[in-house]
Amino acid sequence: MISQSRRDRHVTEGVVLLEKYPPLARVTLNRPEVLNAINVGIRDALFDLLPALALDPDVGAVVFAGRGRAFSAGADVREFGTAPSVIVAKQVRWLRDIWGLLLDFPKLTVAAIHGYAIGAGVELALCLDLRVASAEAVFAVPEAAFAMIPGAGGSQTLPRAIGAGRALDLILPGRRVGVDQALAWGLVDRVVPTGRHLEAAEALAREVLAVGPELVRRAKAAVNVGLNLPLKLGLLLERALGD
Repeated sequence: MISQSRRDRHVTEGVVLLEKYPPLARVTLNRPEVLNAINVGIRDALFDLLPALALDPDVGAVVFAGRGRAFSAGADVREFGTAPSVIVAKQVRWLRDIWGLLLDFPKLTVAAIHGYAIGAGVELALCLDLRVASAEAVFAVPEAAFAMIPGAGGSQTLPRAIGAGRALDLILPGRRVGVDQALAWGLVDRVVPTGRHLEAAEALAREVLAVGPELVRRAKAAVNVGLNLPLKLGLLLERALGD
């Protein structure tokens, strides 16, 4: 369920909240009682919402946040093993591929991270273009404790962000790191004083959008698509997008 409101109105219903104040939109995970653990309801809501935001002419950038004490504490472990079969569980997870939608999203996306960003919470942030973290934020990728590898893209997005060795250093021990380490490694792009993450993320989004939404789209395509191409093909892509 998705709730939509004006920015100055407190929204109290829906597992994902939407606020629009052009040219920005804010998407807030709204399960504060479980530290915004990502369940089927959140995935379904994002799957419905993201295509609409991609097409919305009033929205140039989307800021993602979490309500309460955390950005997201990861996947809701209470749902583990509740599907009728492993096959059904995989279908539920991948037929509604929010991670792919986020990675292919044509507009600027910014994570406003505070509190805990654990497991799928880190992986969600890694699918976004820029990450702003509050000074108290803590990061971890603990799936190894469940005899699993990251299942929301983290085994691929994390090494691309911080390098293979550092990614394994997080994935295998499942240890937690604070914002200083996260910033030094490139897991986040900016660190701000406690409680200023939303303000800073929105200011950053407006700063980037000042160059124009079309330039943002082309720059994202050049970087994100080119990253997976051989250098010579990447240079051809740059030339094509620059003309």
